[in-house]
Amino acid sequence: MVLPFEKKCREDYYKLLDGVFDSNMWSDGEMQRKFEEIFKDFTGIESRAVSSGGAGLLAILDYIGVKGRDVVVPANTFWATAQAVYKAGGNVVYADCNKNDLCMSLKSLEEVITENTKAVIIVHIGGHIAFQVEEIKAFCDARGVYLIEDCAHAHGAEWNGKKAGSWGIAGSYSFYATKTLPLGEGGMVVSSNEGLIDFVEKYRNYGKEVINGKVTYPLKSGFNYRISEFTAALGIIQMERIDGILKWKRELAAKYDEIFENRVILPDGMVSGYYKYIVFDYNLREETGQVFGVNDLGYRIEGKNLYMDGSEWVTRHHKCVPIYYGWDKSGLSVDELEKYLIL
Repeated sequence: MVLPFEKKCREDYYKLLDGVFDSNMWSDGEMQRKFEEIFKDFTGIESRAVSSGGAGLLAILDYIGVKGRDVVVPANTFWATAQAVYKAGGNVVYADCNKNDLCMSLKSLEEVITENTKAVIIVHIGGHIAFQVEEIKAFCDARGVYLIEDCAHAHGAEWNGKKAGSWGIAGSYSFYATKTLPLGEGGMVVSSNEGLIDFVEKYRNYGKEVINGKVTYPLKSGFNYRISEFTAALGIIQMERIDGILKWKRELAAKYDEIFENRVILPDGMVSGYYKYIVFDYNLREETGQVFGVNDLGYRIEGKNLYMDGSEWVTRHHKCVPIYYGWDKSGLSVDELEKYLIL
């Protein structure tokens, strides 16, 4: 059995904590900056840490300015995506998802976009890149609409060498306790846009900037969306483990590929981070529920009179086979896994 957080990792973390205490900087210090640099190396994109993935989305939305404007989000996503839009003063417009990848449908996007649309938030569901991200990127660019990526599930996901967060103006990762890279709480904004990165640095700290020892407030927006040095130190340790975690997940996924014909099948050149392993219409002995269920659809939460066929279908037909790091059946052979899992 693979332990979720090995003894050596704990010991290494405790050593970093000694450094935090010795520095007397418990926020906005060396650990945060080191964590950001490591994550930048991992994604190939400039990175800034925030208190949550939702805070990251809010920062991006406030940077582009969506107050009074429409933002298209998939109905099939966590409620935080829509909430970030509302907190930024925008109007949420729901789009349907594709049945083959559970991610936003270009056809549905084309049907709901209007002249009032300021942005589109594409969500990389389950750990893989949205299959239509290239087409949606081109569609948004042609209309002068910002594309934002919700990368909450997508640690390690890439397509032809491009990591999640590479297509839009920015992406937001989550480090919530259940994620492939868990810190308990926390998030990371990634972007190649220098103006946005500079904005996030100030925005996460009440809009503040210290210049030659003097505190200034160049931004009149923002709030406390920082992470602590203790969280950042844990992030450094988790980044040391991420390649091993992804290797473990992908090896288990390769076994599942031999068992489950009806599943999310990745396009050529795509590599998943396998936050979830998604199958369709199987009776399973053990599962980790669904990515999102029927009552998680945004328009249902809001009580809107909508029905989106793709989103409704996937909530009723998909399940997730265990692929969380440390699952005690991962060492079984393909035949043993098939006998154990499928009823």
